[in-house]
Formats: sequence, C-alpha cells, structure tokens
Amino acid sequence: MADTAPRTAIRLPGRRAAHVARPSGPRHPLVATAMVLPLAALLVVVFGGWDAVVTQASSVGMMLGR
Repeated sequence: MADTAPRTAIRLPGRRAAHVARPSGPRHPLVATAMVLPLAALLVVVFGGWDAVVTQASSVGMMLGR
C-alpha cells in the first residue's frame, strides 16, 4: 500500500531541506493547457480519432449551455 503521509523536511546545519514543498496555487491557464495537450493528443489517437472528440465536446458544450 502506498505511503500517503506527507514527508517532513529534514534540516541539517548548512544544508538545504531534503524535501522543499512548492507553493500550491492556481496555475496559469496556458501552463495548464500545455500540460494537458500531449495527453489529449495521445488519447485522440488511441481511442478513436476526431469524431469521438467532436461528439464529446459538443455534448459537454450543450450540457454547460443549459
């Protein structure tokens, strides 16, 4: 089973912490898009091409339009 407890930083004199947490906050939309596009392209190729993507996008668009 995976260890889900957060790791604590071990500080030694004169050394940096072994684990430094990055500030968590919202990402810029362009960064998020750049992270998602390669996976989206892979899924398009693997699971049926552009027809499935267009169908799903139009379904989501209609659902959000209500």
